[in-house]
This record gives sequence, structure tokens and C-alpha cells, in this order.
Amino acid sequence: MAAPNIVNVTTITGKSAVVDLTGTSATLVVENPAASDKVFKINSLVVSNVDGTNAADITISFFSEDNIGGTATEIVSTVSVPADASLVVIDKNTSIYLEEDRSLGATAGSASDLKVIVSYEEIS
Repeated sequence: MAAPNIVNVTTITGKSAVVDLTGTSATLVVENPAASDKVFKINSLVVSNVDGTNAADITISFFSEDNIGGTATEIVSTVSVPADASLVVIDKNTSIYLEEDRSLGATAGSASDLKVIVSYEEIS
């Protein structure tokens, strides 16, 4: 099943996750595993730069498979996040759905400078 019919949902569970980008390779932010019988509505995704001095680049990508597999499509690409600032990548006005076997990943330009906070609804 690619996604449940969201007109006839039985459960909506609000969730949040924080991912510390300790390296500069693609890092999993949130995934909807294959055969989960769920759809995830991503309500917000914020990137925070915790470095007090330097800006850092961020790329957030939508992956065609879970576990940041398959083809990556950039939502934002190498956007500079100023020191001690944050970047709103997704908000309620630009929410997206993750169907089964899809994921979101983040790639930092500098290790240990950025954190990603994502808020989403798990719908089944």
C-alpha cells in the first residue's frame, strides 16, 4: 500500500525528532518504512546553527526510498544558515507527505554545527 486513505484515518499521532548533524554526509531525518500502512505529514522542519561564529550550509532532500535510499530531490540545496540562527525549510504552509518507502535526509556543509528539528503527524 502506498499510503492510507486519509479521509478514513483511525489514528493521527504527533511526533517530533531532533537530529544532530555530526558529519558532512547525508543523514536520515525521518523515514516512512515500506509496508508501514502509514503516511507522514511533515508539518515543520527547522535547521538551527549552534556555532556561535561561523555560518554553515545545509541541504535537505526528499528520498524516493526509506533510509535515505533511491533518488534524492533537493528541497533546499547548500543554503547558508548564519551563526546562531535558524532556517525554516518546511512549515504549515508548505507541508509535505511522506508515503511508504520515502525519507527525508540532511547534509551539512560543516560537521557538528547544525541540528534539524522536524515535527510531523503519523497517520494510519
